[in-house]
Amino acid sequence: MPGVGQGYATGAARRERILAVALLEFAEHGYRGSSLARVAERAGLSQAGLLHHFRSKERLLVAVLDYRDAMDVRRFDLEQAGGAQALRALAAVVEHNSRVPGLVQLFSVISGEAVTPGHPGHEWARERYRRLRAQVAAALRAGVERGDFRPGLDAEAHAERLIAMMDGLQTQWLIDPDRVDMAAVFRGYVEDLIAALRP
Repeated sequence: MPGVGQGYATGAARRERILAVALLEFAEHGYRGSSLARVAERAGLSQAGLLHHFRSKERLLVAVLDYRDAMDVRRFDLEQAGGAQALRALAAVVEHNSRVPGLVQLFSVISGEAVTPGHPGHEWARERYRRLRAQVAAALRAGVERGDFRPGLDAEAHAERLIAMMDGLQTQWLIDPDRVDMAAVFRGYVEDLIAALRP
């Protein structure tokens, strides 16, 4: 039944288009300042057509955030790396982010808004940070097992500091990109940390 497969492919492509457009809309206007009508118009759909794929603005936001994370996972798989290699993969993420300011802005705006418990992105943000801390800590522990890093390091504390450095640099870079070289500063931090953690 080629018609069924073709319909599914068309639907999947339309959904992908909506997510890409919505990502830009949320990045430019934040969650509260965005509208489904504007997303639908930018995606070439009616609002009813948009709601066929995403039944509410809240569901669209969570889908966009998952879409953004999935793009990073496809590019940089920390679970396959460990030790110094994983830390340098994080530096590569920051380098990549310096070339896509709209995505960084989306993350920063939504994360800032999501500190409010009632925000639809709140649960996503909390789970994302928990997952990221666990992944980075696991990569650091793998580095100890490989002999990259000295035994006895506090993997969770280092993971928290690495993530705080990444997010703090993103904010400074978004506000003053001419003065803050996010990628270079984070790469230097990572290399200093690798040297400090050597056995």
